[in-house]
Amino acid sequence: MSTTAEASRRRTFAVIAHPDAGKSTLTEALALHAHVINEAGAVHGKGGRKATVSDWMEMEKDRGISVASSALQFEYAPEGHKGRPYMINLVDTPGHADFSEDTYRVLTAVDAAVMLIDAAKGLEPQTLKLFRVCKARGLPIITVVNKWDRPGREPLELVDEIVSEIGLQPTPMFWPVGIAGDFRGLARVSDEGEAEEYIHFTRTAGGSTIAPEEIYSSEQAAEKEELDWERAVEEAELLAADGAMHDQEMFEQCVTSPLIFASAMLNFGVHQILDTLCEIAPSPSPRESDPKVVEASSTAIDVVRNVNDDFSGVVFKVQAGMDRKHRDSLAFMRVASGEFDRGMQITHAQSGRSFSSKYALTVFGRTRETVETAFPGDIVGLVNAGSLAPGDTLYAGRKCQYPPMPQFAPENFRTLRAKSLGKYKQFRKALEQLDSEGVVQILRNDARGDANPVMAAVGPMQFEVMQARMDNEYNVETVTESIPYSVARRTDAESAPGLSRQRGVEIFTRTDGELIALFGDKWKLAFIEKEHPELTMDPMVAD
Repeated sequence: MSTTAEASRRRTFAVIAHPDAGKSTLTEALALHAHVINEAGAVHGKGGRKATVSDWMEMEKDRGISVASSALQFEYAPEGHKGRPYMINLVDTPGHADFSEDTYRVLTAVDAAVMLIDAAKGLEPQTLKLFRVCKARGLPIITVVNKWDRPGREPLELVDEIVSEIGLQPTPMFWPVGIAGDFRGLARVSDEGEAEEYIHFTRTAGGSTIAPEEIYSSEQAAEKEELDWERAVEEAELLAADGAMHDQEMFEQCVTSPLIFASAMLNFGVHQILDTLCEIAPSPSPRESDPKVVEASSTAIDVVRNVNDDFSGVVFKVQAGMDRKHRDSLAFMRVASGEFDRGMQITHAQSGRSFSSKYALTVFGRTRETVETAFPGDIVGLVNAGSLAPGDTLYAGRKCQYPPMPQFAPENFRTLRAKSLGKYKQFRKALEQLDSEGVVQILRNDARGDANPVMAAVGPMQFEVMQARMDNEYNVETVTESIPYSVARRTDAESAPGLSRQRGVEIFTRTDGELIALFGDKWKLAFIEKEHPELTMDPMVAD
């Protein structure tokens, strides 16, 4: 089968939401419905239940939250589908706001997003932020209202909130029958806004297996569910009258968002989510090179890489410690174009050096399988990838280089040092590896020395992850101390001396060579900006 045909059956998407909205539970439920696993693990570590397979870090299992992105790949064929199954590349992401940067990187590597909303809480701050990021990037969004089996808000109220808060029009695909807390089933809504049929669910023990479904016509549903069906029909018609009907072009332009109600815990509505993704989510499309690199290049470089061109891929995550038996580094690469064959000769665009692709894997939680061939949309794990960093491009044939990975402005800063001087060698090795993964940003200057660098992070929980991984993976106990800074700005060599003479300001060099100025607070920054407008103090914001 051709590269174009293979790409057309790929569906690569991220699951994103506020903490505790049920992302990892949904990830396992989707895998369950694709018959990749036999039993869902439910919520991690709660009530003695299993941890989800996508959460592999001990800290994740202990706390019941995801703190690192995890890629899962499996085939799925909707009922009645003819031809080869779809290849699903699903990326579960951190929900905690402290790990926004990791989530943002994932959004550069997928073609669509499934956004989960808690039925009782609606649009929470992190949900709102991620919705806006997706919309700004033009990333199509499928909205899933989760936990409909629990008491929650009115469905029309949730729709109104999405419209008013972010200007995205939800278009019902599967509307709930039964109020929140009494989830009876789903009404399948046509593109014309009519409730076509009724899907009735039956609970299973603990929701650990696929929930049986019964299909009823609209007439049978009216007889069976009476007022609950009547209400669902009226609400669907009301939204249709307001223009809230699915339109593929408007969905792909991120103007509308197909809407599904579900309970990931009970496996209600889960295969409807999968079917909808297969039916309407976009397949991989052409990708543009970094305009700055194209302009500065003295050699030929592809401006646009089509899916059937030579191989290219972009690294969006580097992770070590996934296999305790091997101290390897695994780079998650999204195949952007062409066919990837294990062992093929490829080039690292940033350095111009060749990169060995001999050790390539697909990853399911901690389970690894060797991958021989991959196509656009696939997520491939490259082993021993210490030379790679998030945002790096790998290619074969004619050169291309994709835009760099955006970084969030850090707001939290702490020093880090090894508890024992005898562990300094291991400390430096661990620091280098975790810095390359982007766990935190590492800042250094001559005054503090290499043994006492500063960690810069979006949220304080990133410091906990840094310390936990140093201890567990490198056997290095560390000590952190707070420093009196809360604002970071980019500066340059000309402005650094002048800024360093200001009280409450310290200059550092980041690993990538950028000069970073730290300020005590926003008022100190504002004062210096007013008094010294000639000095460079550029905001550190994601592009």
